[in-house]
Amino acid sequence: MKKLFLIGCLLLISACQTAAYAPTLTPSLFPTSTLPPTPIPATAAPEPSSTPEPAPTPFPRLFTEEFDGSLAGWVILQAGNDGVPNIKTEDSRLSLQMDSPYTWLYALYGAQDYSNIHIDAQFTNRALTPSSAGLMCRYSDADGWFEYNVSTDGTYNVLYGRWLSVGIAEYLPISDGTSNKIQPSGSTQTVGLTCSDSTLWLYINDTLIRKVDVSRYEPTEGKIGLAASSFENTPIVIGFDSVALSEP
Repeated sequence: MKKLFLIGCLLLISACQTAAYAPTLTPSLFPTSTLPPTPIPATAAPEPSSTPEPAPTPFPRLFTEEFDGSLAGWVILQAGNDGVPNIKTEDSRLSLQMDSPYTWLYALYGAQDYSNIHIDAQFTNRALTPSSAGLMCRYSDADGWFEYNVSTDGTYNVLYGRWLSVGIAEYLPISDGTSNKIQPSGSTQTVGLTCSDSTLWLYINDTLIRKVDVSRYEPTEGKIGLAASSFENTPIVIGFDSVALSEP
């Protein structure tokens, strides 16, 4: 499996200073009986004052993102194949399009780490083909992550994912089931996940459907993220309208 990383660029701005100018005295052209003009003492030019750079606005810890602007603070990861996904924000929505089968796509909020957190995301499967969408918590490259997926066939699962080596990951099933709260393709719905100590709380459309014990697994702190995946049919287009982070 391979990952795509979004890499940011930093532009450094430095100020230049100008040298001080001292006037040169011109010799007197008057007769010697006339006193020469009194020279004006040279005054050093003032040093240019530097304008301090505004402090960068820190990325928030708790927020509601409605994808009206850029994806600053977010990192895109991909697993499953080398097909290039189409990722964009349009019409106040994060659109994740996968044109290759069996692709796993993640949008991680890389600015903060969390131990206990609640996440809600509103999404729509816009391609009307079987797929899944979900949430991640406690992601780290070293210890893995928890992933909660909701599929258009009415099933859900909880996975423990971890990298075995660069580009190679495995997923261990923790729990799965079905729920009549899951809406079919084309419907807008909300998926929720609370990571609290050793328990994951799973929500569909604001209804708690299950609590899952994860005390035997390693992740205790890490990043949160959005998940989308394709199965045998493509293209898949998952549109996330919003994601909200709050205290559990």
